[in-house]
Amino acid sequence: MCRLFTAEIWQFGCLYGRRPAPHGGPGHVITRLRVALVVVLGPTAPQANKRRTIVTPKIPVIDIQNLHKSYGELEVLRGVDITAQKGTVVSLIGSSGSGKSTLLRCANLLENSQKGDIRFNGEAVVWAGNTHTRHPGDASQVLRIRTNLSMVFQQFNLWAHMTILQNVMEAPMTVLRRDRSEVENAARGYLDQVGIGDKCDAYPAQLSGGQQQRAAIARALCMEPEALLFDEPTSALDPELEQEVVRVIKDLASEGRTMMLVTHDMKMARDVSDHVVFLHKGRIEEEGPPTALFGAPKSERLQGFLSSTMTT
Repeated sequence: MCRLFTAEIWQFGCLYGRRPAPHGGPGHVITRLRVALVVVLGPTAPQANKRRTIVTPKIPVIDIQNLHKSYGELEVLRGVDITAQKGTVVSLIGSSGSGKSTLLRCANLLENSQKGDIRFNGEAVVWAGNTHTRHPGDASQVLRIRTNLSMVFQQFNLWAHMTILQNVMEAPMTVLRRDRSEVENAARGYLDQVGIGDKCDAYPAQLSGGQQQRAAIARALCMEPEALLFDEPTSALDPELEQEVVRVIKDLASEGRTMMLVTHDMKMARDVSDHVVFLHKGRIEEEGPPTALFGAPKSERLQGFLSSTMTT
């Protein structure tokens, strides 16, 4: 491209009856202009064919920035920042009252926060009101976010008058208005996945605590969510039943599902997490990959917490 352009400049000089003089003169200006243009236009053809690689930043599934939450005068969350990228498991650990469950409930818009930003797949929550009157301002957005962030609670919250299969099918049919036969096939598949496919026609009262929690996980999965939120899913279970649920959560983690997990089980947090956050009095005291957080904790508070909770 540079050679063609300089030839055109030369021709322009000829049209006006002026050829470049070998040592200056009237044509010398054109000669210098020709050289200058070659320099400005830069790379030769082979170099111009090179392409720069543009890296697009990943948008987190959950992105919480500077979150504050109070109950009256009690400040529970004091400027928390946390993100969950697609396909990652983020575990929240800390003592009782540190704000773990409140943070999870704020993420799912079950609790109103007084300050901060919450984004789901890059979409910012629309707020109305200020400070203690602040609440989500778009009901359709709340429904859309909640249906994509399925939550599994400490208490199983199964409907006692419905069978296990009906419990799993109810939300996809009522909220998402999906076809009944399609939902039933999916529900049976998820109940098989969590190991209680033979309990479809049983009622919650006929199942053990571990089986009920696995049914609650199947119910969450049947919504086909973008992310799963677990709030102390094993704390109400005895050790034997707890392991049934832990195995299911580990299997889900190995599938590459996006999960945010509040847990008192340090071994599970260490085994399944990509990122661990230690909360203390409503603030993030320390965070990082599980190998660093559990293997070489920096904070004295975290060191004390782990020494009192870790079991071999």
